[in-house]
Amino acid sequence: MNQSRRPPIADSSLALLAKGYAWLPDRRRTTSPVVRTRLRGQHAVALHGPEAVRFFYDERHVERGSALPGPVLSTLFGHGAVHTLDGQAHRTRKGMFLSLLTGPESVAGVVKDVTAVWDEAVPSWSDRPSVVLFDEASRILTRGICRWAGIPVDDPDRLARDLVAMVDGFATAGPRHWRARRARARSEAWLGRLVEDVRKGTATAPAGSALDAVVRHRDADGRPLDPRTAAVELLNVIRPTVAVCWFVAYAGHALHRGPAVRERLRENDAAYAVAFAHELRRFYPFAPFLGGRAATDLEWRGEPIPSDAMVLLDLYGQNHDPDLWTDPYTFDPRRFLERPPERDELVPQGGGDRATGHRCPGEDITIALLCALGPRLAQLTYDVPEQDLRIPLNRIPARVRSGFVMEAVRVSVPARLSGQTAG
Repeated sequence: MNQSRRPPIADSSLALLAKGYAWLPDRRRTTSPVVRTRLRGQHAVALHGPEAVRFFYDERHVERGSALPGPVLSTLFGHGAVHTLDGQAHRTRKGMFLSLLTGPESVAGVVKDVTAVWDEAVPSWSDRPSVVLFDEASRILTRGICRWAGIPVDDPDRLARDLVAMVDGFATAGPRHWRARRARARSEAWLGRLVEDVRKGTATAPAGSALDAVVRHRDADGRPLDPRTAAVELLNVIRPTVAVCWFVAYAGHALHRGPAVRERLRENDAAYAVAFAHELRRFYPFAPFLGGRAATDLEWRGEPIPSDAMVLLDLYGQNHDPDLWTDPYTFDPRRFLERPPERDELVPQGGGDRATGHRCPGEDITIALLCALGPRLAQLTYDVPEQDLRIPLNRIPARVRSGFVMEAVRVSVPARLSGQTAG
């Protein structure tokens, strides 16, 4: 048997834990066109590049639903979530998310509610000796997205901590993971009760809201979602939006390291704000890779991929590929002023067609929020005290260690900028 066709023997699970985001890019430098390994004892093949994105998102090649491990479902996505479906079942459930989260009106509505909360909250930062940007952004995003979604919240700060915990603990063992599981169980129980109350008429879902849409949704089999699955999908509306706090903290990091970028962003130039949002998502670590399973025996650039093998799509490596990006480890939003990103080149939140595949339907909302919040952050005046601003790549998900601490925050100019959107 040709050596390239033999199943790999060595397992890379420990190497992945040790290197995190750098694991696949490092392996790819010495192995081409695919990386072959084992993860958790399973044959795995890793692909890279825009052509690989299109291959990966073709349901004839790769199934996503069956590939998600239980610990990820118990923390990040939820059991029974849209991410676990394929084929018509996936398209029907995904259609609900597309109707809620895409289109100019939906995007503008989320931005309006989140920026309103930001503009209400930020003046109070001046009265405090210091604030942690990551934490403050998570609270603002939680209040804003729940307001938009029509979800009443008694303790938004607690909910913000739970939503952050779900993201923070999905790819690790130990305390972070168990904190994420408890947060998900608590949130699913609360939202499940809310769904039941709406259906019984003892609670109200605003017409056209996300809560209303999830309560009324019927799957491909014509049945409504059971309360627990409805709670899972409501969390899949609000949790990804709150995860934008990772990028807001990264924005603080980028503006601190790049004063020229900050000055340019303060000009309230809509095109530059979009470029800044794209560069944040390209440069900083978010998802390291995506996984699926080979639907049948496949071939990629002459390399065989056996049926049921794990297929990985290298997101972080692609977003830092020198063949795609000039000076990929330099933060420079101007690259996106010169040329907007192609759909399958910039893939921090996955690639492919979001209408038919598993690409995140809230990507436009992420971009629009960063377009609105980035300039607002740049307009503030504050001191950056001594702190740990490192972003360890062996931590998944990575984040600024200190959360980006700001002292003596001053609202030096009116904070209420026009909510910019992108789509």
